[in-house]
Amino acid sequence: TFQINVLTELRKWKLSLIEHHKLQMKQEKDKHTAHVRQLSNEMENLKELLHTYEISIGRKDEVITNLTQALERQKERVELMRKFTLWRIQHVKAKQEEYANRIADRQFRTALMKKVWAAWRSLSEEKWKEKVAKACQLRAEDVCVQLTNDYEAKIAELTATLEQTKAEILRLQSEREQYEDTMKKAFMRGVCALNLEAMTMFQGK
Repeated sequence: TFQINVLTELRKWKLSLIEHHKLQMKQEKDKHTAHVRQLSNEMENLKELLHTYEISIGRKDEVITNLTQALERQKERVELMRKFTLWRIQHVKAKQEEYANRIADRQFRTALMKKVWAAWRSLSEEKWKEKVAKACQLRAEDVCVQLTNDYEAKIAELTATLEQTKAEILRLQSEREQYEDTMKKAFMRGVCALNLEAMTMFQGK
């Protein structure tokens, strides 16, 4: 009877050990399954974060490309404006030189006419010839004065036009500098916005 009790106890102890081992195995299996599930979730989250980073980097590159193209287009426009302004200045200078040459030619002709009239008057012996010479001289002087006044007014007009053109050049240069400064600020704001968006996604994750 004692032997039977001992065998019974041993059998119970063996069964208890088996059940305990099964329970431990089940717990370890559950832990392993939970750990695998956690790793899988983390992997999915990392994949989503990587995809988000790729999209953010793509947008950043697109913004940089657009800003670069806009700057290049603006440089081309400013260069065209500069060339056109230089052409206008040269055109005005050419006109001014042309009018100055005409005035010099007219003044030379006027001086020559005065000399001719003076010589003709010196050869004139009769009074009516002297009167005619005086009248012609006065008329020639009036014409010369009128021509001089007209061309001086034209020179003043061309000088004012030249000053306006110079002021326009300065204004265009100022607008170019303001535009470049604005583009730089916009570029920096775009970069800062992208960085802030990336930081926000990092902190959110």
